Amino acid sequence: MGLNTSADAPLPVGQVSRLIGGWIDRLGQVWVEGQITQLSRRPGAGVVFLTLRDPSHDVSVSVTCFRQVWDEVADVVSEGARVVVLAKPEWYAPRGQLSLRVTEIRPVGIGELLARLERLKRSLAAEGLFALDRKKPLPFLPQLIGLVVGRASAAERDVLENARRRWPAVRFEVRNVAVQGVHAVPQVVQAVKELDARPDVDVIIVARGGGSVEDLLPFSDEEVVRTVAAARTPVVSAIGHEPDSPLLDLVADLRASTPTDAAKKVVPDVGEELQRVRQLQERGLRALRGLLDREERGLAHALGRPVFVHPRRMVEVREDELEALLARSRRTLGHLLDRADSELEHTLARVVALSPAATLERGYAVLQRADGHVVRAASEVAEGEVLRARVAAGEFTVAVAEQGAPAAAPQVPEATVESGSTTGPGPLEI
Repeated sequence: MGLNTSADAPLPVGQVSRLIGGWIDRLGQVWVEGQITQLSRRPGAGVVFLTLRDPSHDVSVSVTCFRQVWDEVADVVSEGARVVVLAKPEWYAPRGQLSLRVTEIRPVGIGELLARLERLKRSLAAEGLFALDRKKPLPFLPQLIGLVVGRASAAERDVLENARRRWPAVRFEVRNVAVQGVHAVPQVVQAVKELDARPDVDVIIVARGGGSVEDLLPFSDEEVVRTVAAARTPVVSAIGHEPDSPLLDLVADLRASTPTDAAKKVVPDVGEELQRVRQLQERGLRALRGLLDREERGLAHALGRPVFVHPRRMVEVREDELEALLARSRRTLGHLLDRADSELEHTLARVVALSPAATLERGYAVLQRADGHVVRAASEVAEGEVLRARVAAGEFTVAVAEQGAPAAAPQVPEATVESGSTTGPGPLEI
C-alpha cells in the first residue's frame, strides 16, 4: 500500500531503506543469467564477491555466495563466463545497496549458447532482417570509412594498412571499442549509431580478430544485430576468421571473411583500376581503329566505282543520248513539216482549182447586176440593163442588147474595157 508522505511529513532515510528491504525480502528465489565480472576471492574469506552483468545492456548487480558454492564450479567458471545462478535478492540497508545471495551456480555451456543463438537466428530471420533485398550496395570509392574495432588490435592494423596500400587517399573515422566482454555490446552499438549519424561516412566496417565462441558472442547479440539492420549506411562485417559466423554476418550488407578481406572488398586497388583504365583505353583504341579501317575500306570501294573514277562519263553518255534525242526530234519535226507542207500544197491546189478566180483565168466572166446580184439566167436581166462583168484581169460594164437570143458580134469600133484602174468611155453592149 502507498505511504502518506508530504514535504511537511517526510520519511527518514532509514525508514525508507527498511521499507525497501522489507519489500525485497518478500521476493522469493529467482534464476538469473549474466556474465561474471569483477570476481573477488579473498584468501581465508568464506564469501566470494562478484558482479553479474547483462551483456546486452549496461546493467549489473552485485552477487555474493559462500565459498563452498563457488568451489563447486571454480574449475569451469572464471571471470567473463556466462552463468545461470539461483539467488535471492537482498537489501543492505546501511548502504542502500541491492545484491543477490547465490545458492547455486550453473555454467552456460557451448551447446546451450549455440542453441540460444539458433533460436535467435530463426526469430530474426522470420522478421526479415536477413533478407537479401534489404542489403544496400557499397559505394565504388568511399571517401570516408567508419571503422569499429578494438583499440591497437591486429584487426585495426590489417584494415588500415591494406586499405591505404590499395588506395592511399582513403580516409577513416575510427571508433575503438571493447570487442569482447560485458562492455562490448553497448560500445559497439554506440559506435555504429554515431558513425551512421554522420552524413559523410560512406560505409561502416565492424572488425575483430579470431576468438572462441564466447569471445564472439557480442557480435551475435540481438541489440547489435538490430542496430546494424536499422543503419542507413552500408555495414560490412569482418568478425573472426573464415569458419566464424556470428549473426552480424547475416544482417550486414556485406560479409568479409577477415579484416584484411574487408579492406579489399571496400576499397578498390588503385593499380588494378589504372590497369583497367589502360585496358579500356586500348579496347577503345582498337574499336576506333577497326571502325576507321572499315570506313576507309568502304570509302576506297566507293571511290573505285566508275562514277568516281570517270565522273564525266555519265555526263558524256547522257550528252550522246541527248544529242540523239535532239536529232531524232529534228528529223521527226522535219518530216511533220514536210508532210504538212505537202498537204498544204495539195489543199492550196484544190482551193485554187475550185476558186472562182481560176475559172475566170480560163476565160469566164461573172456578170453582176447593179445591186451586186450575180446573173445566173438570161431571164434575170432586162434589155438595155447595164451589168458589171468581172474577168480574171479586171472588170467592165456591159449593156444587154437583146433578151433571150444570142447576140451578134457587136460592131464597136472603139471599146474601152475597165480592168483594175482602167475604165472605158462607156458600157459595152451585149
